[in-house]
Amino acid sequence: MFSRRRATPESALTTQVVPKVEKLWTDRLGVVSTRSLQVLIAIALATIVVYALVQLRIAVIPVLLAVIIAAAFSPLVMWMRRRGVPSMLAAWIALIGSLLVLGGVITAIVFAVRSQWDSLWEQAQSGFDQLLEWLQTLPLPLDEFDFEGLQTDVIDFVTSSQFGTGAVSSAVAVGEFVAGFLLFIVILFFFLKDGDAIWRFLMRPFDRHGRDRGERIGRTAVTTLGGYVRGTAIIAAVDAIAIGIALAIMQVPLALPLAVIVFVAAFVPIVGATVAGALAALVALVANGPVVALIVIIVVIGVNQLEGNLLQPVVMAQSLKLHPLVILLALSAGTILGGIVGAVLSVPIAATAWAIVKVWDGSGAGATPRAPV
Repeated sequence: MFSRRRATPESALTTQVVPKVEKLWTDRLGVVSTRSLQVLIAIALATIVVYALVQLRIAVIPVLLAVIIAAAFSPLVMWMRRRGVPSMLAAWIALIGSLLVLGGVITAIVFAVRSQWDSLWEQAQSGFDQLLEWLQTLPLPLDEFDFEGLQTDVIDFVTSSQFGTGAVSSAVAVGEFVAGFLLFIVILFFFLKDGDAIWRFLMRPFDRHGRDRGERIGRTAVTTLGGYVRGTAIIAAVDAIAIGIALAIMQVPLALPLAVIVFVAAFVPIVGATVAGALAALVALVANGPVVALIVIIVVIGVNQLEGNLLQPVVMAQSLKLHPLVILLALSAGTILGGIVGAVLSVPIAATAWAIVKVWDGSGAGATPRAPV
């Protein structure tokens, strides 16, 4: 009879302690580790891509701006094509028309500033003196504060060589802006002329399923971007016209430039209108006194309430709206990565990304965001 040798506790323990390598990656901890590694790799790749885009922002920002503006002009260009206008002529009409409008606005601003700058400077000095006198009458411990010295320091800094050196050092930034603007014009022309052909060319390497998905994503991106820009432009124009008329009636200097600033700032959600209104109130304070400044603040608050409660629900489609927390996070990330331009681009890019996610697999294709009225 053969006797069975019972396994010793040491051998059994050794067999249990040394699991197979496959088991290390297939149990619960292994699955979690695998997913964590995948997430870390994805974050690292995204970080590298974002870093590269930031370093190449002189080319990336014009491309993003051209994509957004081309999406906004796409209904006009397609309408002209359907009427028999050649694609090149339609692109030239849209591009030159927008440049003429932009040039006219800039020219009007320059003439307004040149004609009112001297009187504004005198009114600002007088208004600042009146503001100091009013602050000294308040029951606050301001007697020890040297207001006149503060005013003198500010004037000395503005007229000093240090301020002039800082202004001269910004010539590089001006050169980058000019180069980026010219690149933006060229890219915008080609997007207006051959945007659909360029997208079809990019979809050639994919199979039928990939091309269908690409066409769906392209339609969604153009609809979302164009609708967002056009809707925001309508709301910004209403805000600028209302506030500009109020400033002109109250004879606040630089009413036209301030109205243009309101229009541009409205493209930065939540904070843009507030900053523009505060600037208009500040100009009214130093030039016209606290009463007019208070009236300007009331007008700005009223216009913002009208925008939020009436214009936004009517003009903007519901599918283009994002949660305020998402907007704040997008604004923060865009401002950190691209400054003011990043803050302007962040929200439409976030809205487009969310719209693409919803139609990625085709289940939400029927819910493609519609353009604003």
